[in-house]
Amino acid sequence: MTRIPALATSTHGSGPGILLAHGAGGSIEGNFAPIIPALATGHTVVAPDYPGSGETPRAAELTADLLAEGIVAAADRAGLETFTLLGYSLGSLVSVRVAARWPERVRGLVLTAGLARADNRTVAAVDLWQHHLAAGDLHAFARFVALTGFGEDFFNSVPRDQVSGLLDTIAAGVPAGTFEQAGAVRSGDTTADLAGIAVPTLVIATTRDTLISPANSRYLAAHIPGAEYAEIDSGHVPMAERPQEWQKLITDFLNRHNL
Repeated sequence: MTRIPALATSTHGSGPGILLAHGAGGSIEGNFAPIIPALATGHTVVAPDYPGSGETPRAAELTADLLAEGIVAAADRAGLETFTLLGYSLGSLVSVRVAARWPERVRGLVLTAGLARADNRTVAAVDLWQHHLAAGDLHAFARFVALTGFGEDFFNSVPRDQVSGLLDTIAAGVPAGTFEQAGAVRSGDTTADLAGIAVPTLVIATTRDTLISPANSRYLAAHIPGAEYAEIDSGHVPMAERPQEWQKLITDFLNRHNL
């Protein structure tokens, strides 16, 4: 039976549980650092890094189900019996699988820049990710990430003499497990799980996203019973482009549903 390493996990704050599920090629620090302080005010935030991100050792293969098992095990080690899941990008696939497999433990869902199943454009994108990573060409990978991850206005606002440094920073920060995490995006499919979700759910679309089209978020919102839907005028990385707006959407939802 395939296993993954125990996920390196940090815990913040106290109160009702929040369990974080980050994106492919990301980490807790890279995806959630700007909003963890606000979330930890009144909540216990459990923040696990996938294999090959943060301090978690790399795994040979990853799937949404394996990652779901890994983050639930992290919640167990932190003493969380129930929690609201905050899933970003790949983390939306992981979060929905957790909600489908352990419904008694999930109190709510927030799915940002997410998807139920990779569409043709997303498959092509992650195939290019894996091509550049397999070739060891992190600079080509960084350029593709910048082109598809950042919104047009945000990327073009970077002063021309700073673009090269930004791309170098992206290349230097690529987690070792990005190849396997991209594979989990490619293989994940939660379409059959959506109708069975019975907890308060907020779906947040990133409207300038060219990596995972906002049509994928609209699909999630349309197929999860009673889901709320919101939009952020950003590319795929609202934590970089509009962190305060993203934070407010999440905290308002948590407060509205007493999560």
